[in-house]
Amino acid sequence: MDLKNYFDHHQGLGVLATSNSSGVVDTALYATPHMLDQDTVAFIMRDRLSHANLQENGHASYLFVEEGKGYQGIRLFLSHLDESSDPELLEQLSRRQLSPEQNSALGPRYLVRFKVNQVLNLVGGHEPEPSH
Repeated sequence: MDLKNYFDHHQGLGVLATSNSSGVVDTALYATPHMLDQDTVAFIMRDRLSHANLQENGHASYLFVEEGKGYQGIRLFLSHLDESSDPELLEQLSRRQLSPEQNSALGPRYLVRFKVNQVLNLVGGHEPEPSH
């Protein structure tokens, strides 16, 4: 599945699930991922629970529900690769336009990269059709 094409052409709601080393799960709303290549996605994260969980457990799942009627979308199964706090890179990829003061008040940001291990349809255990 061409994930870049998919996210370029679908609007919806995304949820990132992470857990700590004890398996306690957290979910958080996240925008669509930045597609770095076909097998690598990235999210900009603040230093909050999802980010803290990834320091203990590098596995995550991203669920994306397409806008519209019914239950259409995909699930990405992810492995944490690395992260960067490079301000130029973060500014380049940031979709939100905040003043430097607003941005600073929200705390540190990280560009967190993940390997995409598997892509499944939102409902059922099947991989999406290539043209989806």
